[in-house]
Amino acid sequence: MQDRTLYEYAVVRLVPRVEREEFVNIGVLLYCRKQKYAKLLFHIDEERCRLLHKEIDFEQIYAHLKSIQHICKGNKEGGALAMLDQTERFRWITAKRSTLIQCSAVHPGFCLDAAETHQELMEKLVYS
Repeated sequence: MQDRTLYEYAVVRLVPRVEREEFVNIGVLLYCRKQKYAKLLFHIDEERCRLLHKEIDFEQIYAHLKSIQHICKGNKEGGALAMLDQTERFRWITAKRSTLIQCSAVHPGFCLDAAETHQELMEKLVYS
């Protein structure tokens, strides 16, 4: 029988106007050291985001999110940060910031399959 393993996740939020502190959940960043899994899944409901601010540059947001995906994977397109070890990359990405794209606090859990758990979290926290 397969053992459950520890994972950590943070909800990725779009904060169109930082001074107002309003946000829309747009993704989930999940890290599971034992399964060597670190990935950002995202989905942007542009219409919902425009309710908070009509002049959002979605092209810029998609570029930032894709950069985070490269960092998670350790791809050279992620720059120097992508060369850090997997744990350091996750910690850097989830560090508190006051920017357009922010992460929630990091939450732990136990899973059998990190990819499956990641999809479940997306359903609960982003798609619904």
